[in-house]
Amino acid sequence: MKDILISTLRDKNTSLLEFREAANRLTLLLAAEAVELMPKTKITLETPLAKTEGFKLASDPVLLPILRSGLALLPSFITYFPFATIGFIGTVRDEKTANPKLYYKNLPPLEQHPIIILEPMIATGGTVLLVIDLLKQQNADLKKLFIVSFIGSKEGVNLLKDKFPETNLIIAQVDPSLNDKKFIIPGLGDFGDRYFGTI
Repeated sequence: MKDILISTLRDKNTSLLEFREAANRLTLLLAAEAVELMPKTKITLETPLAKTEGFKLASDPVLLPILRSGLALLPSFITYFPFATIGFIGTVRDEKTANPKLYYKNLPPLEQHPIIILEPMIATGGTVLLVIDLLKQQNADLKKLFIVSFIGSKEGVNLLKDKFPETNLIIAQVDPSLNDKKFIIPGLGDFGDRYFGTI
């Protein structure tokens, strides 16, 4: 299913409505993967017929969309994590250097909570590295850090794995390369522009 949805997102002829629907459906699949990887605790419960054991989340996560593209993933993740707290990180990319610059930060308490970074595209990995550095300053537990993305470049994904191997990457597709402007190839273009209709 992921490959079908990724193909819809890649196609330059996909309409705004189709793009949004494919993105939302793919996000639900990735959110389900995140639930499976979350720390859980055993509980005892009673069915109408008998006592049994079950599971619940050890603690509710912090959802951390990176503005603006990450906002597109937020509603689906709230569906799976209705009691999550939500923080926001705003970065802008310097088009000459492709390096990210922080322009906004609003974080809830992070200690002892799993953290889910929502970033649809990971090109160089620079934005996610910047965010991880911010989280480390707030005493976040990187073993409970989940990075969710639709498409990552091989270069960016390998950089994250090398620098922070303890983090959890949930990525639908890894693409082979970046072009000279540091855009993912074949990629899908600018996700934010296509999702929000600002092309």
